[in-house]
Amino acid sequence: MPDENGTRAVNLPPSNLHVAIIMDGSGRWAEARGLPRVEGHRAGRAAVCRAVEAALATDVRVLTLFTFSTENWGRPEGEVAELMRIFGDFLREDVPYFVLRGVCVTVIGRRDRLPPSLREEIDTIEAVSNGEGQMRLRLAIDYSGRDSILRAANQFHSEGEGSYENFCRILAQTQLDSEPVPDVDLLIRAGGEQRLSNCPLWEIAYAELYFTPCMWPDFDSEDFAAALQEFSKRQRRFGRIPLAAI
Repeated sequence: MPDENGTRAVNLPPSNLHVAIIMDGSGRWAEARGLPRVEGHRAGRAAVCRAVEAALATDVRVLTLFTFSTENWGRPEGEVAELMRIFGDFLREDVPYFVLRGVCVTVIGRRDRLPPSLREEIDTIEAVSNGEGQMRLRLAIDYSGRDSILRAANQFHSEGEGSYENFCRILAQTQLDSEPVPDVDLLIRAGGEQRLSNCPLWEIAYAELYFTPCMWPDFDSEDFAAALQEFSKRQRRFGRIPLAAI
């Protein structure tokens, strides 16, 4: 949790990690194999399951998957429609298994532009997985980090209660999260690109960044472990000077 200056304690317990993943490269993975892009997205669904399994086997407490950005609406209509079907299938067929294992699922982002059937799947899975669990899985769908901060800032200004904690509460509300979450500790991006792409910008202020050339459909537990291993070697100073250097 942040201190009165809005910064987190340096000594983060290893059993309370928040990992976020930008799941990139599915379309390119398919194109490289001479397949339609949608086949890459279907293969990416299996990679999501592997990532959740890998997180459950480690010290991850919160796993945020950047699934579909607001900019992704600009993709071909057929590809977007197939993505929406894949999201619905994942929530209906895969997520209940993880809920039984103690995973609490929430979906962040706008919902007014999602197909009604997908909104129903979201409402159903959030209702049955509500409460404390072994791990919290957040799926960012129709999500924009900039838009979330802007909408929260507007509400924050109107309320007039100028505290860090209150802004975090409002931010969670505006992106339809059930409650504020700890800052992201490690941000992983698959697919070889090295940019943030409008992901949860507020939460990654002090995240360690890890970029891998592995395309998302190929991402597995070994790739997840490699990212955590690299994270364990990082010295997180949060703008401060380590005591040993003073």
